[in-house]
Amino acid sequence: MSSAPFDVVGVGNAIVDVISQANEDDLARLNLNKGTMTLIDDDQAARLYNEMRGGAETSGGSAANTLAGIASLGGRGAYIGKVCDDQLGEVFRRDIEEIGVIYPLRATTEGASTARCLIFVTPDADRTMQTYLGVSVMLGPQDIDPETIGGASITYLEGYLFDREEAKEAFIKAAELAHAAGRRVALTLSDPFCVDRHRASFQRLVEGHVDIVFSNHDEILSLYQTSSLDTAMQKLVDHVSIAAITLGADGSVIATPHKVVEVMAEPVENVVDTTGAGDLYAAGVLHGLTQGFELDVAGRIGSICAAEVISHYGARPEVSLEELVREKIG
Repeated sequence: MSSAPFDVVGVGNAIVDVISQANEDDLARLNLNKGTMTLIDDDQAARLYNEMRGGAETSGGSAANTLAGIASLGGRGAYIGKVCDDQLGEVFRRDIEEIGVIYPLRATTEGASTARCLIFVTPDADRTMQTYLGVSVMLGPQDIDPETIGGASITYLEGYLFDREEAKEAFIKAAELAHAAGRRVALTLSDPFCVDRHRASFQRLVEGHVDIVFSNHDEILSLYQTSSLDTAMQKLVDHVSIAAITLGADGSVIATPHKVVEVMAEPVENVVDTTGAGDLYAAGVLHGLTQGFELDVAGRIGSICAAEVISHYGARPEVSLEELVREKIG
């Protein structure tokens, strides 16, 4: 079990999810392509936000979802992500702290506004997302807090953040601080298109700075430009101690340089929304690792967490994951 002040610190895009009901006429009037995710600019974000009919506002982003899972599992988590000193920045800070995650980074008073994902939900439960990345992508090495990183058993880096050179520098700084403190570093590849854009940089990061990698089937094949999962996994565990690969309904595999553990998917009566499945799987595995469980148990916890989040809308757990895991595996 981890003796560090934090089990996991996440580094990622700090995004506020704004979820509102809409109808087909609203989508047509706002010229939105139903069921898709579109990147938008500041002006579009402000206009669409003003058009939304109230709705729920919660902290979001991939690594933030993972830290929400860590908190729900009873773990000790912290999060580093950049917000502006504005209304939505305050929403992000308040929400993530209310779920039990420490948020040490001060809001910035310069540059773009806080990132947001505007989610229009139609009566058929379809989700149309308009995402403004705002100040979240401006995170750089100056935002990496040595005390927080050094105090976490595992530092978890979100691949979505990896576009700008400053973000790459922030990742390397965080990894070096973690390793200097005798801690471990985990990376999620996030998206195959992310890997396509930054393949060489991701490979250098993995080879020189990362201990644990989370990936899905498509991402790891893209990383090593192969059609063979076995080949890709072998290449990956040549450089890292643990590779956790999700395979959708086929469960997952967790590989080390010495063995491969197959993990079955947890049964789900009705798959409603797969948003956040990978984020919550990572939360379960990371929690298992920091609590000293064997890989098969850590993987099972990951599967239980992923199954819970895909059984309803939204990327955050709706029940206590700590209690759910206790019911299922003791």
